[in-house]
Amino acid sequence: MNHRLIAFIGPSGAGKDSLLQWLLQHAPQGLRLHHARRTITRSASAGSEGHESVTMAQFLALREAQAFALHWLANDTGYGVRHAELAPMAEGGWVLLSGSRAHIDEARQRFPGLTVVHVGASPEVLRQRLLARGRETEAQVAERLARAQAYAVPPDALSVLNDGALDDTGRALLAQLAQRDPAWAQP
Repeated sequence: MNHRLIAFIGPSGAGKDSLLQWLLQHAPQGLRLHHARRTITRSASAGSEGHESVTMAQFLALREAQAFALHWLANDTGYGVRHAELAPMAEGGWVLLSGSRAHIDEARQRFPGLTVVHVGASPEVLRQRLLARGRETEAQVAERLARAQAYAVPPDALSVLNDGALDDTGRALLAQLAQRDPAWAQP
């Protein structure tokens, strides 16, 4: 964890953003944490994540101008993390970001020492959550579930199953983080 960058990955509906927010609220005192706000090509009102909303043309222009430290395309949507969102690392802080399973290897090349947190959930829980948010058809949900089941979690990733209470999942993640770096140990 020498780079102070933690990327949360996992299938849609697993609760990555919820767990990330939980961690921001329950991390040991004294840790300087920053949630990297993403630039996304969807409406700012879509979903629960606070993000910078841009059109695909704007996203492509920003990418061309090298405005992003990390960027990827997934499910016809562009995602980017601006350089300024990672600046707290240079000042000794930790940066937490919601990443992409398909692009985590690229992020690791760019940021050696990146800590990966894989957030999973059982297929039935994922299905229920995806249908409840109402952004995908039944067929699209089935495709997402198939991709989630086929994904091989990186062997060095921290991994949590987020099927139950968020507090339980968060405490399990805190314990794993503390094993990797004593700064995360609760007093």
